[in-house]
Amino acid sequence: MAKLGIGIIGCGNISTAYLKLAPTFKSLEVRAVADINAEAAKAQAEAFNVRAETVEGLLAADDIDMIVNLTIPAVHYQVTRQILEAGKHAYSEKPLVLTLEEAEDLRALATQKGLRVGSAPDTFLGGAHQLARAAVDSGKTGRIVGGTCHFMNHGMENWHPNPDFFFQPGAGPVLDMGPYYITNLVQMIGPVRAVSGMTAASFPTRTISNGPRNGETVPVDTPTNIHALLEFENGAIVTLGMSWDVWAHRHAEMELYGSEGSLYVPDPNFFGGDVEFTGPDGKTAPLDAWDHPFGVPNMEMGSGEMRANYRCAGLADMAAAIDEGREHRCNIDLAVHVVEVMTAILKSGETREWVTMTTTCTRPEALSPDEARALMA
Repeated sequence: MAKLGIGIIGCGNISTAYLKLAPTFKSLEVRAVADINAEAAKAQAEAFNVRAETVEGLLAADDIDMIVNLTIPAVHYQVTRQILEAGKHAYSEKPLVLTLEEAEDLRALATQKGLRVGSAPDTFLGGAHQLARAAVDSGKTGRIVGGTCHFMNHGMENWHPNPDFFFQPGAGPVLDMGPYYITNLVQMIGPVRAVSGMTAASFPTRTISNGPRNGETVPVDTPTNIHALLEFENGAIVTLGMSWDVWAHRHAEMELYGSEGSLYVPDPNFFGGDVEFTGPDGKTAPLDAWDHPFGVPNMEMGSGEMRANYRCAGLADMAAAIDEGREHRCNIDLAVHVVEVMTAILKSGETREWVTMTTTCTRPEALSPDEARALMA
């Protein structure tokens, strides 16, 4: 498999994960980084033995085949468009963009130029979520008819020193965390047909309770409490709750209800975790463990807990797909559809009307343990 020359635009905190984990995969070779803050690019270049470029220099570099867009979501569209116009394949952190119109424009431009666009999240390629996928595909669950998903906490003002962005248009829990949940639902159930949502901002301001701005209030200008129903093309109806207005809850992150039993899926923000199943006999048990490499704990969290973290898996699959002439799993059609689902939820909350999707996609191919191993160095 040929290595693709990878460049990164955006040298914030998330770039460290990409730079650390890229060598895990045989198809990736990060060669340069860039940032509008030259010092940030220089620091990451020195830390990871790559070269620092200006953004313009990276876009023009002959040894760069694909550029990873790790900028803030508000400029994802602008930067990814620049990457495509420079003749490079593009891979974006989530969300791909903030509007369906932007997503469709990128898809049209990529098609016109014969280039690939990929987008995080790639956590659905993790061992736990592919094990859940295998249970669905094998018929163990029967036909999925419903489900519930919940991501709820009290936001970032208690721990993030500059949480302003999270409470402004273009952020909020749906656009910030929705990609993990909705992408995983689509890869297991299929595309969404229509959505209905109710949205609110429960508190007009948030008070920062940490760091140098402790005690400062920031305005809330986007919904922070969202509850939606998602109707899938296969007929399944899933409840999705996403809120930064909740101190505590006892909901599971993701449950799928099938004609032959219920499947309990771990947090789609992570690659690993336990998958459990309850059949008609009422007995709940973990699914038999398998040797999927993207489920093996490999990174210590701040709490000391070990978790599976294989960020760059989607990027590596995209590089391999380009080499092999097949569709990559974190593909543009999937990302565009997820953007429409998320923005439609917010639109429904504003209009109090159902919103029918105008886009669709196919379920990305499952990633078997052997296929995952083939991506690794």
